[in-house]
Amino acid sequence: MPQTPIMGDGLPQPLLEMLGDQYFVYGWDTSDNSEALARSVGVITYGHPRVDGHLLDRMPNVRVVSNHGVGVDHIDVAAATARGIPVGNTPGCLDKATADMTMALLLASARNVVIGDTFARGPEFTHYDPSILIGHEVSGCTIGIVGMGRIGKQVARRASSFDMPILYHNRRRDEEAEREFGAQYRSLDDLLRESDFVTLNCPLTAETKGLIGRRELELMKPTGTLINMARGPVVVTADLYEVLKAGSIRGAALDVTDPEPLPRDHPLLTLRNLVIAPHLGSASHKTRHRMLTMTVENLAAGLAGLALPYQVHSN
Repeated sequence: MPQTPIMGDGLPQPLLEMLGDQYFVYGWDTSDNSEALARSVGVITYGHPRVDGHLLDRMPNVRVVSNHGVGVDHIDVAAATARGIPVGNTPGCLDKATADMTMALLLASARNVVIGDTFARGPEFTHYDPSILIGHEVSGCTIGIVGMGRIGKQVARRASSFDMPILYHNRRRDEEAEREFGAQYRSLDDLLRESDFVTLNCPLTAETKGLIGRRELELMKPTGTLINMARGPVVVTADLYEVLKAGSIRGAALDVTDPEPLPRDHPLLTLRNLVIAPHLGSASHKTRHRMLTMTVENLAAGLAGLALPYQVHSN
């Protein structure tokens, strides 16, 4: 039985094992005479390769695009839909893991965990000094959640366990979250002014690209901290650097950057009041296994001409 050709560069071994012998996986070759483009009937996007109308027009046999992850800002869903190609993603399974990472970065920044780790490993730590690296207690501090979706609600659930008053900003009010967590709706400007910790848990869309720039950052408290668990382009990188360098806010913690990764000589990497993780939001064993499973389920359904179990619909 011939193998089904699909396009999917850099797929991890567990995903290849799930695909099994039924599939032949092409690398991400977009050259003019690419055999992968000509023959592939399905696409798996792993690691955010760009899929747009121009690419899809050169793939005459493609019947489905299956994204490993929730965010689909690297896929032109409208272009795929217009060509009758369904797009699937992996919603729901990574909400708790991403919320965990949001709180991990919040705590790491508040309590100087990264700076402390470096100091504890270095030659200067020869005796205990209770006067160094004094951080901020999280309990009782106000958290402002930008994006009260599935992930935002999980962040709110964790923040409530730390006795943190919860503010949120959304496209629309969420009365369920207000009842469950005592969350209070704010305009974005008021949330920035009132919060000790601002967490970005929104998707990257045309409306959220560049949402947090110099003006917004300068609305924050001088003691405030920004945590970005959304996508890098939600924050204007150059503005964040200038504000952090000037000490206009206490600090920031990023799981995502723009660009990603940052060039190794990028000035952000020199700042001590910044914590950076390499996009670890969904990086737990349980979550990643479920993501792989959902990716294969979407692929198989699309190739069979069935409705995708986790389909993305264009707005």
